[in-house]
Amino acid sequence: MAGAIPTQVSGGSQKPQHFAFAVMTSLFFIWGFITALNDILIPHLKEVFSLNYTQAMLVQFCFFGAYFIVSPFAGMLIEKIGYRRGIITGLCTIALGCALFYPAAEVKVYGVFLLALFVLASGITLLQVSANPYVAILGPEKTSASRLNLAQAINSLGHTLGPLFGTVLIFGAAGAAITADAVKLPYLILAAAAVFTALIFKAMHLPDIQAQAPSGLEGEKTSVWQHRHLVLGVVAIFLYVGAEVAVGSFLVNYFAESHIGGLSAKEAGAMVSYYWGAAMIGRFIGAALTRVIAPVYVLAGNASLAICLIVLSMNSVGELAMWSILAVGFFNSIMFPTIFSLAIGGLGRLTSRGSGLLCMAIVGGAILPVLQGLVADSTNVQLSFIVPALAYVYIGWYALYGTRRNEQQATA
Repeated sequence: MAGAIPTQVSGGSQKPQHFAFAVMTSLFFIWGFITALNDILIPHLKEVFSLNYTQAMLVQFCFFGAYFIVSPFAGMLIEKIGYRRGIITGLCTIALGCALFYPAAEVKVYGVFLLALFVLASGITLLQVSANPYVAILGPEKTSASRLNLAQAINSLGHTLGPLFGTVLIFGAAGAAITADAVKLPYLILAAAAVFTALIFKAMHLPDIQAQAPSGLEGEKTSVWQHRHLVLGVVAIFLYVGAEVAVGSFLVNYFAESHIGGLSAKEAGAMVSYYWGAAMIGRFIGAALTRVIAPVYVLAGNASLAICLIVLSMNSVGELAMWSILAVGFFNSIMFPTIFSLAIGGLGRLTSRGSGLLCMAIVGGAILPVLQGLVADSTNVQLSFIVPALAYVYIGWYALYGTRRNEQQATA
């Protein structure tokens, strides 16, 4: 195990770090809020354009596909322009993507909505590549998982409020008639909020964080692909994001099933907030828990319990099926920040490159929902949850075995 990654913080005290961490949490809130809106947007567009499940999941395919395409360029861009300018660029791109929803609703073409989602997600990718490593190296490596869990708790607050916002302004505005125009107002509001936040970041000063390579063999590596724990962590992020997004994307349609809940789209949309709210509570608990229990054991335990809950939901009906699948959100809570911090640990000067690679893996959110859609179309929605269940099996393995690093080199 490598030692903590040394950092240089402008100002020479802990105060700039605390201020920077507080400011960064606003970004986690923003992209959580916007990402969770997809869970409301999917069933809405499914009705507007009469889509099957596979076609509807193209929303997540285009949204999370942007991570795969944009992340490598985002990592290189941030190396050149720095974290603060990267954040501002990301926020402006988010504003553009949100604004594109207006012409998409005017022309009523599904492909234009998908383009808007791709642009929007490109901006979120820039924020992710900037903010996640910034928070991770904003202090000792041993507490990086705890810091990211706390920041991701604020991200989950955004995820919790996003579906409520979307349910009121999209399903509420639609009323009896389901139309594309219902998305105009909410996304214009989000565009204005992104521009306002960008102006705030332009006016403020953030401390410069520069990760330095730790001493020893690990610091001599020149490629991120030489770090086993990172490469396996990329797969874990791919499967985790895919599983989390797949479950959330199917909740509204799942709860509408007569033998599950028989809920209306508006009622089911409000229930989605419980899924993300559980993740928020879990992350606050996880931030404390990972300070006293090794993060790998917390991660393995959560993956195991998520599998159990999905299997329970797949084999039950009514409220038991509903609440067991919603409870998966609680155990999702610590997965992303814990996997991320474990995967970039000890990368030194390669941290930004590793972060870009991990953010590329968020493309799992594009692939697994479509795969689950294919399973749902060929069987049924309830059986399709086998897709995220299998993803959690790998995450449990990664926690216990895939996170090991430098053991072979140490004995060589």
